[in-house]
Amino acid sequence: MAENIARVFADAIAPDPTRPLLTWYDDATGERTELSGATLANWVAKTANLLVDEVAVGPDDSAGVLLPPHWQTAAVLLGCWSAGLTVAEAPGPVDVLFAAVTRVTETDAWPAGERYALALDPFALPMREVPTGFADYVLEVRGHGDHFTPRSSGGAADADLLARARERATEFGLAVGDRALIDVVRHPEPVEWLLAPLSVGASVVLCGNLDPTRLPDRLVAEKVTRTVA
Repeated sequence: MAENIARVFADAIAPDPTRPLLTWYDDATGERTELSGATLANWVAKTANLLVDEVAVGPDDSAGVLLPPHWQTAAVLLGCWSAGLTVAEAPGPVDVLFAAVTRVTETDAWPAGERYALALDPFALPMREVPTGFADYVLEVRGHGDHFTPRSSGGAADADLLARARERATEFGLAVGDRALIDVVRHPEPVEWLLAPLSVGASVVLCGNLDPTRLPDRLVAEKVTRTVA
């Protein structure tokens, strides 16, 4: 059993890289974004290359991720783990910081050498105005390579994170091939909305600000086999 998040991600994609792996809904804005395994892998590779080639970080370094559940957050997290970074779970000094523009006022508690801001735009458009002291993640990441070879041993925290993810996957009743709908307001931790489904080879439909009246039609349209709400 793989104890390497990058390997688990690759295994989840391998059966069919073209199938939808992560679909994001925000019922407050009407956003729907669907990413195949190949498309998400492209974002992950670009993020890992940004970290290694531009920020010059890697194993034994740390990242702060002040981002809500979102498809871009998945790319950032998986990119960090692919590069061997530890994603910090509490405020403190980190080597690189990713923050939503709505949370930049919280970043004083996260001193970092490099800082990237994300607007979480539905179409991943660059920001018109970048917060002072930050670079625009979307603008910076696009210039990096589409392929990245992760470390074979994974990051220092991978084994613990995957153990927790598999435990949650069991609690959720997830299995290989499932299409899981997850209410991210109720399950905001990445171990639950991202790593748990990946750890068992399930694809995911993530719902922010879930409108219960839309749920029955969504379950049918997305061919959901398991609901975690």
